[in-house]
Amino acid sequence: ENNSFWLFQFAFCATSATIIAGTLAERCQMTAYLAYSIMLAAFVYPVVVHSIWSPQGFLSAHNPNPLWGSGMVDFAGGSVVHLTGGMTALIATTILGPRAGRFYDLRGEVLEEPREFTGHSLALQCLGTFILWFGWYGFNAGSIISLTLDDNYLVVSHIAINTTLSAAAGCVMSLFLSTIVGVHFTGEVTFNLQYAMNGCLSGLVAITAGCSVVESWASIVIGLVSGALYLACSKLLVQWKIDDAVDAIPVHMLNGIWGSLSVGLFATPDLMNRVYETSAHVGWFYSWGRGSADATLLACQVVGILFVIGWVVCMMTPFFWLMHYCGFLRADSLEEIVGLDIVYHGGEFRKHRRGNFGSDERDIDEYLRKYERRKEKASCKSNDEMADSHGISVPANSIYQESLHGNSCHGRRTIAPNMIESLDTTSIAPIRENNSNDVANIVDFGRGDSNEERVAQST
Repeated sequence: ENNSFWLFQFAFCATSATIIAGTLAERCQMTAYLAYSIMLAAFVYPVVVHSIWSPQGFLSAHNPNPLWGSGMVDFAGGSVVHLTGGMTALIATTILGPRAGRFYDLRGEVLEEPREFTGHSLALQCLGTFILWFGWYGFNAGSIISLTLDDNYLVVSHIAINTTLSAAAGCVMSLFLSTIVGVHFTGEVTFNLQYAMNGCLSGLVAITAGCSVVESWASIVIGLVSGALYLACSKLLVQWKIDDAVDAIPVHMLNGIWGSLSVGLFATPDLMNRVYETSAHVGWFYSWGRGSADATLLACQVVGILFVIGWVVCMMTPFFWLMHYCGFLRADSLEEIVGLDIVYHGGEFRKHRRGNFGSDERDIDEYLRKYERRKEKASCKSNDEMADSHGISVPANSIYQESLHGNSCHGRRTIAPNMIESLDTTSIAPIRENNSNDVANIVDFGRGDSNEERVAQST
């Protein structure tokens, strides 16, 4: 029993870490992925999960002496998993900065309209969404731990229904609301499947905290609100120039907050008594029905949300800032253009990426040739070092045998200005203050080159 419980909680912890990976896609170093996963799993998540789910946790509803006689109700991890991961993702992407070409051109000038980076397969996105939806039944319903204890099978069936209804409601709301907004601003009727898929996930996240203690009609309301919140937050992040590659922040962080708050509004006395064996403090709307307007449960939910946000901010902000300052967070700028699949996984350049930077095919081909030259240079340097050390050397790892922490801001390397369209080789655009996210800001010549050598190489 203890082994199965450990494995179940391990899956929850891993899920929290994967939320961040999607947000930082296409511009984050592999080292950073490994480092923040260890940090989150070892120091951040354990404190959150102990505080909310352990019988000894000060926020736990299972505590013999719970907070204000109620404690925080988070049945399947709306705050423990999703808010923790989503808040970490917001901190990480704010420090990391947007992808090259997303909000700024290659000179660092602000684009009139943010450039959309299209995925290579909408069908695979749909497949992934359905896989997640299916897995959520294990995520939510599986949190009951035991089917044979008492009448838990009745609770599980209720959880599955609420999970389905909330996901469907979020999908419908996000799809049709985005269509209405599109008609208002463009006059064209477009049904965006990406909004529909993320709206579905938003509904799943929102129902996670209260799936066992709210009625089915309330799960629909929660799903509808989650779809609207997702769409609004997604648009707001773009206006603030916060680049979330997969919209994980509005899906997980915002709807993790909304889902936890919804418990304080919609938790019913009967279901609270069945699952938590107490109905002294229930959802605020039901308290009004009792004539008391008791908001104790809602207050506990707010305290729990603030605790998770505060703990994540205190732990992960210095961590990501230090990673960024030391040059271990942001990927190499040239590699970012050609694609990290090529660098880390030996993949091929995808044609759909050619429009991501507003460059013609000659520019992209030049970037690819530049990358191959750097790779060959690093390989030759590694072979020479191996010969000098009598065969004892670290194997060449793509271009990473060269210095990554030289002439760029906090370790970022960027391509030479003569590779950018219409860029004069006698001048270099000034470094932008916001994380140096444009690839034309700094010259990529490696550490220790003199000014004369740099001019010679650039010409």
